[in-house]
Amino acid sequence: MKKHTFIQISAILGALAVGIGAFGAHGLQPLLEANARVATFETAVQYHFYHALAMLAISIWYSMSPEKKALKWAMGLFLIGILIFSGSLYILSLSGITWLGAITPIGGVAFIIAWITIIFAAKS
Repeated sequence: MKKHTFIQISAILGALAVGIGAFGAHGLQPLLEANARVATFETAVQYHFYHALAMLAISIWYSMSPEKKALKWAMGLFLIGILIFSGSLYILSLSGITWLGAITPIGGVAFIIAWITIIFAAKS
């Protein structure tokens, strides 16, 4: 994978976070209110955006230090976290399928492990 691919992935995820957040605030507001999931959707967007920005920072670091393989792991774990944590909350908010809340913590754990992985990347 090319060094700049991570920057592109991060930018795509950031753009999606903005788009999903805007669509939720404008186009999906009645549905989210009907499902009583406005706050849940907002949490999904916030974590999505925070971690897209974290991925962008890691991408820039990786482009300058490609020997730090732990950064690749962090990127993958952040991506998994966004997909599982935010993804499950997006679907829960729109569908009302409550059992999806049970898998959300798996994404949270991926986020935590990614942050810990960055500690190891900084030490090497």
